[in-house]
Amino acid sequence: MSITKMNMPHKNIQIWLYTVCFMIFAMAVIGAVTRLTESGLSIVEWRPVTGFLPPLSEQEWQRVYELYKQSPEFRHKHYWMEIGDFKRIFFWEWLHRLWGRLIGVVFALPLLFFAITKQIPKGYGWKLGGLFLLGGAQGALGWWMVKSGLVDIPSVSHFRLAAHLGLALIVFSLTFSVALSIQSSPLSASLPSPRKRGDKGGRGLLMHAGGMLFLLSLTIIWGAFTAGLDAGLVYNSWPLMNGSFTPPEQFNISSIIENHGWVQFTHRWIAFLTGAGILVLALRTRDRALGIMVVIQIALGIMTLLTQVMIPLAALHQAGAIILLALLLRNLFQITNKEKL
Repeated sequence: MSITKMNMPHKNIQIWLYTVCFMIFAMAVIGAVTRLTESGLSIVEWRPVTGFLPPLSEQEWQRVYELYKQSPEFRHKHYWMEIGDFKRIFFWEWLHRLWGRLIGVVFALPLLFFAITKQIPKGYGWKLGGLFLLGGAQGALGWWMVKSGLVDIPSVSHFRLAAHLGLALIVFSLTFSVALSIQSSPLSASLPSPRKRGDKGGRGLLMHAGGMLFLLSLTIIWGAFTAGLDAGLVYNSWPLMNGSFTPPEQFNISSIIENHGWVQFTHRWIAFLTGAGILVLALRTRDRALGIMVVIQIALGIMTLLTQVMIPLAALHQAGAIILLALLLRNLFQITNKEKL
């Protein structure tokens, strides 16, 4: 039986999973804008069932505004805001939460339909169920993150922000990988097989791609640390940091996760190491899209820094990271599965 005929019954499942991936991608970009516009702490209550509706009356707007006025962010940073200003930042956080709920609906209802109609391929039921549970955990993790900025300090913990983004990208990666594995169609006939006995070059490619996935994950985590600490607003020069290769702050081992300058420095150079490694991988596998995207992503990072985190560029930089992740996952899938195709 040909691969094309074998996979036709699962075409709807593939389309569904890729749609969910796109929605997670959009969610991460909306989250970036929410963070960049300082909107993430505008909604200070957690209403998972009824919270999808925005305030529908002036009385309700006044109620949520008064709640916000009691928060550390309003008292220490946004004390100048009138209700009109509050409505603008409220919008982004409300949209972010609404989009998360929509992802849950778009995932759950088709999953139920495919289960009832017995269209889920053998061995995939537990994978899809696990993805649904991870999605629910992501919502709870998001509220845990927000709560860290509602106590004393008017900003969320950058560790919790990194955890929130990290779990979102784990869900994205797993969903994308499941979609690829269901598809299991020839994506690149030119790639060498890593699993033929004695094929050292193939195993080397597999190790290379896996290493790049690890480094890209580290780069994204340090990007979240940079965003959470607003570390992109210091040392807005390239390639030096105000005339020096390293920041002037005293270094100790905790500096790379806590100090603004050293967090930015770490993100810079992990990113360049990752970019160089992915570019070599793209050349080895003749993956033009991957090679072009890594160059674009590095350029976006530099421009974001030089413009003191201009919101459109910073949002594009976040989007670029996820596109690069998807292309790298596709490349890894191609390498791993070529001899099966």
